[in-house]
Amino acid sequence: MHAVKRIPFMALSVLGLSLLSFAGIERQAIAAEAGPTPGETLSQSYRESQRENEAYQKIEPIKVFDNLYYVGPGYVSVWLITTSEGLILIDGAHASYGDHILGNIRKVGFDPADIEYILISHGHLDHFGGVARIQELSGACVVAVEEDWQMITAAADGPGRRGGPSPRVPARDMVAKEGDRLTLGDTTLILHNTPGHTPGVLSFEMTVFDNGTPHRAYYSGGMGGRGGVPGFESAVASTTRILQLENIEVGLTGHSWLGNGSYPNGAIFERAAFLAERGPNDPHPFVDAESWEMWVNAAHQRNLSGLEEARREAAGTQ
Repeated sequence: MHAVKRIPFMALSVLGLSLLSFAGIERQAIAAEAGPTPGETLSQSYRESQRENEAYQKIEPIKVFDNLYYVGPGYVSVWLITTSEGLILIDGAHASYGDHILGNIRKVGFDPADIEYILISHGHLDHFGGVARIQELSGACVVAVEEDWQMITAAADGPGRRGGPSPRVPARDMVAKEGDRLTLGDTTLILHNTPGHTPGVLSFEMTVFDNGTPHRAYYSGGMGGRGGVPGFESAVASTTRILQLENIEVGLTGHSWLGNGSYPNGAIFERAAFLAERGPNDPHPFVDAESWEMWVNAAHQRNLSGLEEARREAAGTQ
């Protein structure tokens, strides 16, 4: 492990970088001559009307906390955690966004070569497609749960994005297990295996800092069930465990907009807008324990309903 190298020309304050970041989001939308359609939120537009608009997707990075940045495209979250001994990257989006992610890491003042770990939330291509290249560039250790490693390995023989060539997959380095602790320098992540969205989903707890004030955060690799009865049974078990976590104030998601499962009271880019305009004595818009509790409870109820429906469908086919 090595101390993270900060690029010296970037000496921006939290507020200054937030303002720059959100202005950059608006500039990208104008440059692409596109934007949310009537009735869409900004977060929603990245997964709905502008999903295939790569110019629109290539947003500026956002400094969310002292040690946490959003560095991905608009439609799928790529988070960068900074520590005293290097960087941790969460997901890698599609391969076509690799240069964009690397550029955003440099824009916020860090060297991609200092990435020590890349955590893959789950085995869908839009989350791991760009990881292999970043792994090769940085020498980072790539982490996923066993079931997702199986999905990722199998993808090497399947079709790529939009029916293109089979995707490049990262080298298998580390298998995450429930309750593992991943420590890098001054930062420790508590890893959780929360299946349901896929047979294996990687989520974690960590501490984020707002001008030095600590807050407990939870990153969800996916809470919604799918895959019939087994998938929804896993999802119900996962959200049951998540509901037992204490002192979570910040919810972090793998996508900004999640349809009927979106984060309540404003998703990532709505909260980023408030962050950009935040005054010295204003609360941090991402620190919101009430919305976190609403989100997890709603996800749990959807999983319970989904399980009931899946069981009815299974019984009807017998």
